[in-house]
Amino acid sequence: MAAIAVTALIVIGFPLGAIGMVVLSTQRPDEHTGMIVCSGGGPGGGTQPVDRQLLDASSMDIARTIVDVVRQRRLPRRAAALAIATGLVESGLHNLDHGDRDSLGVFQQRPSQGWGMPAQILNPVYATNSFLNHLVALTGWATMPPGVAEQAVQRSAFPGRYAPREQQASDLVAKFWSGPDNPVPPSGGGLQPVSATPSCPDHEASNLPVSPGSGGLPPGFTYPSDASEGAAVRFAVAQVGKRYVWGGKGPDVYDCSGLMLAAWAAAGVAVPAGTLSQVRAGHAVADAGQLLPGDLLFIAGALGTAAVPRHVGMYAGNGVVVDAYDEHHGVILEALADWTRRIVAIRRVADPATPSPSPGGSQHG
Repeated sequence: MAAIAVTALIVIGFPLGAIGMVVLSTQRPDEHTGMIVCSGGGPGGGTQPVDRQLLDASSMDIARTIVDVVRQRRLPRRAAALAIATGLVESGLHNLDHGDRDSLGVFQQRPSQGWGMPAQILNPVYATNSFLNHLVALTGWATMPPGVAEQAVQRSAFPGRYAPREQQASDLVAKFWSGPDNPVPPSGGGLQPVSATPSCPDHEASNLPVSPGSGGLPPGFTYPSDASEGAAVRFAVAQVGKRYVWGGKGPDVYDCSGLMLAAWAAAGVAVPAGTLSQVRAGHAVADAGQLLPGDLLFIAGALGTAAVPRHVGMYAGNGVVVDAYDEHHGVILEALADWTRRIVAIRRVADPATPSPSPGGSQHG
């Protein structure tokens, strides 16, 4: 494939003024669900100050995901505050693929301690459900003093860190929760895992024409031989035909960035939540002539710009792109040729030649 230059935004890592900007959203309660509906900056509303700390778009997206899961499980606001306080302590509400020993994800959960497989833990929806399952199994969790319930779940070597974050966590919950609280479930209740599907207007749909015949793998298509690339691409392609819902991270519905997060999680690689954060993930690829399977391709999309792209797809190899297109098309396959003139950024989130980050983070069981 001939090299095709990508527009100036790709130049060595993006200007912080363009991609790292504070993107605030207008928010209002949804009349049917009571959830706060965001109108820009991603499902979490973009980078925002919360209790004198600036939280980036990925952290806000994950906070939103946690609240959505708690709401759908009909658990009280207290459960969301405890989960968010824990995420703030353990990862800064980031989806990490490293930590102390084998700790992973938002809550730094350990596969070796029965929290799930890496591919599950690295999806914030699964990780939140898992945290809540442990939380509601604690007798009297909803009335425990600050920090006690979190420590009982996490078994951290630093138990005093949770209580100071509960006020900030409560402030985050308030951004996404309107209307009455839910009652504490009876003993053994509240254990039904759910998918997070926030009630938000779509801001990440594609605006590329869908070519006739799109949807199937071309003859002779081969999956990547590299283990990580192959796992990510196979997962993404296997989701073709599933529904698009903005903010969806699987397993039944996805938005464009949620599909990228889940696909790379299947390969044991964490990527940030949300297009605004994924466009800074990994490192830049200079042009489409250097593409490898698994690379993330960014276009302006229906409501973005070249400076702030709002739609992402994955290069699957063999001239194919897989993406969660919009609410009408769902997850589809497209020809790379239909994307090349619109690509404004390419990011490689996992490189076979680059070792994984050194472990860090907190110690807990």
